Amino acid sequence: MTSFLDPLIAFVSAHPWLAYQTLFLAALLEAVPVVGSVIPGSTIILALSALVPGGELQLPWVLLAAAAGALLGDGSAYWIGHRRQREILNTWPLTNYPRVVAESESFFHRFGSWAVFFARFVPPIRAFVPVTAGALGMTPAKFYAVNIPAILAWAPAHVLPGVLAVSALHEYAGLHHHAHVGKHIWMLTVVGVAIVLGVAVWIYRRRNGRHVAAPKPRAELG
Repeated sequence: MTSFLDPLIAFVSAHPWLAYQTLFLAALLEAVPVVGSVIPGSTIILALSALVPGGELQLPWVLLAAAAGALLGDGSAYWIGHRRQREILNTWPLTNYPRVVAESESFFHRFGSWAVFFARFVPPIRAFVPVTAGALGMTPAKFYAVNIPAILAWAPAHVLPGVLAVSALHEYAGLHHHAHVGKHIWMLTVVGVAIVLGVAVWIYRRRNGRHVAAPKPRAELG
């Protein structure tokens, strides 16, 4: 794995704009219904955040790329739902994911407009909630009033842990930036945890997939 990470770090150092584009696309695609449930956007963002302390990437641009991708992705999904209303929830490919659609609706029944905020931190529902918000009649003003603060909290929550962790490894564990050891440790940890969580979620959903409650009448979203 080290033999793969070292060339990756060197490539990012020489072409940082590609890394920023990758961050943007990872955040954008993670917000696309269906696609976002399989794209490991959060994992990519968390892993690449390890390249900020060493100077391969700049923190403001990393945060901007992640936030801009999330805003465009969420907004596009919302407007699709807003224009097609509830019809979109009964259209392919969403019909292939009735459980997640039902969970997205349940978020609204439980939290109302705040579902847009909370869902941004809960994959894979994150990829379905914006389109569901539009389909259930949430107004654009109310959607963005909740969605923008959610993204402004979500982006640092995914970027700063890697920055702080790698900085701490170099500062307190005596690891040198040029050796990339701290970056390796963080990236491997992120990927490992993502794989374990992914398998655990898959097993849980497989065991409980037959017990999806039917959505209740929708809450008032104004």
